[in-house]
Amino acid sequence: MHITQEIVQEEYEWVRERAPVVVPLINETRSRLGDQFEVDVSRVSVEAYDDCIEAVFADGDRAVNVATLVRLLRRLDVDGDYPGFVVDELLGRELAAMIAGEQPLRLLSEATFHVADVHVHGDEADGAGVDDLDAALAAGTQTRLPGWPWREGASPFAVE
Repeated sequence: MHITQEIVQEEYEWVRERAPVVVPLINETRSRLGDQFEVDVSRVSVEAYDDCIEAVFADGDRAVNVATLVRLLRRLDVDGDYPGFVVDELLGRELAAMIAGEQPLRLLSEATFHVADVHVHGDEADGAGVDDLDAALAAGTQTRLPGWPWREGASPFAVE
């Protein structure tokens, strides 16, 4: 695979066009996690998703890696699917983390990836990696975006 600036642009556009699939998954995931942790979590709009993806791709070093993982997952398929289970999970988890950013968001997005992934089932025509790609986009974006009560203020653990 050869990645160029044009390929990064193509994957950026594809990820943005995926909003009708990913944004509902983000909100379903936030709802499930909010119920689990007994907190209200803000919903994410298509505009917030677009802004997040724009910020991720504005960082060229991050963009080339995100685009490469997106392209790999879009094209990944394995006969019978199960033998490829590990690789699509690994790529999806890493993509979610890369979108989310630095720790602790990186780790939280990896855990959230698995929550989203168990509720995503691609079309039969899709490759094995597409449902993991959707779960990764949802997990990484929802983790990066505000809306969680614990992120709304300064940490009480900061040393001044």
